[in-house]
Amino acid sequence: MDYERLEDCDPEGSQDSPLHGEEQQPLLHVPEGLRGSWHHIQNLDSFFTKIYSYHQRSGFACILLEDVFQLGQFIFIVTFTTFLLRCVDYNVLFANQPNNRTRPGLLHSKVTLSDAILPSSQCAQRIHSSSLLVFLLILATAFWLFQLLRSVCNLFSYWDIQVFYREALHIPPGELGSVSWAEVQSRLLALQRSGGLCVQPRPLTELDVHHRILRYTNYQVALANKGLLPARCALPWGGSVAFLSRGLALNVDLLLFRGPFSLFRGGWELPDAYKRSDQRAALAARWRRSVLLLAVVNLALSPLVLAWQVLHAFYSHAELLRREPGALGTRRWSRLARLQLRHFNELPHELRARLARAYRPAAAFLRAAAPPAPLLALLARQLVFFAGALFAALLVLTVYDEDVLAVEHVLTAMTALGILATVARSFIPDEQAQSRSPQLLLQAALAHMHYLPEETGPAGKASAYRQMARLLQYRAVSLTEELLSPLLTPLFLLFWFRPRALEIIDFFHHFTVDVAGVGDICSFALMDVKRHGHPQWLSEGQTEASLSQRAEDGKTELSLMRFSLVHPQWRPPGHSSKFLGHLRGRVQQDAATWGANSVRSPPTPGVLSNSSSPLPETFLANLLVQPLLPPQDLSPTAPCPAAATASLLASISRIAQDSSCVSPGGTGGQKLAQLPELASAEMSLHAIYLYQLHQQQQQQELWGEASASSLSRPWSSPPQTLSPDEEKPSWSSDGSSPASSPRQQWRTQRAQNLFPGGFQEPTDTQKEPSQAPSID
Repeated sequence: MDYERLEDCDPEGSQDSPLHGEEQQPLLHVPEGLRGSWHHIQNLDSFFTKIYSYHQRSGFACILLEDVFQLGQFIFIVTFTTFLLRCVDYNVLFANQPNNRTRPGLLHSKVTLSDAILPSSQCAQRIHSSSLLVFLLILATAFWLFQLLRSVCNLFSYWDIQVFYREALHIPPGELGSVSWAEVQSRLLALQRSGGLCVQPRPLTELDVHHRILRYTNYQVALANKGLLPARCALPWGGSVAFLSRGLALNVDLLLFRGPFSLFRGGWELPDAYKRSDQRAALAARWRRSVLLLAVVNLALSPLVLAWQVLHAFYSHAELLRREPGALGTRRWSRLARLQLRHFNELPHELRARLARAYRPAAAFLRAAAPPAPLLALLARQLVFFAGALFAALLVLTVYDEDVLAVEHVLTAMTALGILATVARSFIPDEQAQSRSPQLLLQAALAHMHYLPEETGPAGKASAYRQMARLLQYRAVSLTEELLSPLLTPLFLLFWFRPRALEIIDFFHHFTVDVAGVGDICSFALMDVKRHGHPQWLSEGQTEASLSQRAEDGKTELSLMRFSLVHPQWRPPGHSSKFLGHLRGRVQQDAATWGANSVRSPPTPGVLSNSSSPLPETFLANLLVQPLLPPQDLSPTAPCPAAATASLLASISRIAQDSSCVSPGGTGGQKLAQLPELASAEMSLHAIYLYQLHQQQQQQELWGEASASSLSRPWSSPPQTLSPDEEKPSWSSDGSSPASSPRQQWRTQRAQNLFPGGFQEPTDTQKEPSQAPSID
């Protein structure tokens, strides 16, 4: 038989770091039929990431065409813009002077497009006469060649991935669209267990694959959870605004993960200097210099990037606005939402599917809970009437005689009136939406979002509306942020990230762990309840995390629950498994207290269900027909409001255990994998259930504080502004300091119910609402 030493499987080739438990197995048997070019992989992060990207981008042919079209689009934008600037005679096009080159004898005939286009020689002469334009074209050519070289290199690697899919995973290109990622991952793990893929550790688990694909993403989610992302700017009238454009996210990625002067430098290992506390000041000073250098580069390139952003936005949205004038008034999930609402170890396609299901109830909540503005609605109705009347008159005239369109500015006036009426109509409240219960809609949004914005104080509901509007923002707001990004990114780099260099260095120092065979990962990605659990999220007595080590908003607990439901064959470590068992036991206990006489009637159509909606949306909407969030008059002696949710969870568990719901021959561990709609519905109800228990504990702590003597908490003191020489880390050298984390400095500790009071109009004195708990 053919054997190879285990040291050959080490990604770095080192022999001084053997795996735990592998000392008695120095040799690895590799069956003859399983050898291939993929057996020894040097960069496993890139390998697993491209396996996932190949599946999500629908195979090699689609990847090739996508790269070709992107390169062609860049050429089109550059050449067409140059053509419009130098090769068109606008005096002829606008008929400011009579000039007809095609028919010189008919000077008074209509101007054609060919009349306004300059000859090629004259066009080239005008291009050469502008030194700035020539310089920009040379830069564009160099950038295009760089993108071409990178695309060619990626295509070679994706060709190898296609061979790997066909020969190792036995998935030909024609069948890729019918194979889910869960099946691809299952075959990948089976290949590694059979010896056809030399990857440590052995056996490879689903969590190991996610750690390699989402190594940097998990850090970003944790940074958002601790308040270091996104960047914030204080407003002159109070409060602050969050900013995270695509350009700023790219700069953060270059500073922390993939840049030449970043912490990881594109690898899987954090340098040892960042793991020692004695060099933190020198590392922070070095990182400040890197931020300053990158900010200067961004500032120098901002005119070019701004021009490109404007051109790309114009070419992309002009036809859309002509066809649908109200397109900019639609809402979409912001980049902030895709970061804050993301679980640890959640792949992009899983996040997109979850946010797609949450879109309808979240948008309906914003329409139903919008602060009343009767004066604005009255003005909007009048504006719609007058704009519609003028538009109708011009439309009738054009129908009677099409020459009316040739009158100066008539077509422009009709377009402007249509856009004005569409924009004004968006300020008129939807009567059907206002008839729905905002609490029930927010509950349905929570079922898929898994995190909700919360704010203490009498304006909690108005704050929830404003925070939800920040997560589900208007397309016009998103477009404006991207257009202003070239100008704002250098400022946020200088005034947000540079002063927090020491906090960021401390974050990576305290929240980085080395996993054998995987490398350095964010400790939050392990979903260890003992290390990062929060006592208010059912982990009391099981977690040893200090205040600075806790994940905010129950992210550790919710991420662990989601990952265990999506991957039922994964076995979590001891403390996490104990937490899951405790949670299921609590569900069974609360379901039993609900009693047989209190069981709800069979599910009826919910507020968001319809016959055409796919599962699990219809399935869950049919369950959410009654408010499940805790009532406002919750008292210590009242029954647990989570009992109704627990009974639904118990019902779903019984459905999943029913043999009729499982395909013949399926095992118990494969039931949720075969019924993903039930797994999604169960996770949605678990999110509601954990929020209910969390809010109930907050109320109990509030009553306890009211009855006891008033004691100031160590993390409630106002933050002090420190000079750069006096900066202190947010986490002490042992990671157990009760000092305020950056997120806790931006908001007070939550202590009241999600909806204290009623939905009310925000006042000018309303402080900045807390960001929605963390998660394109």
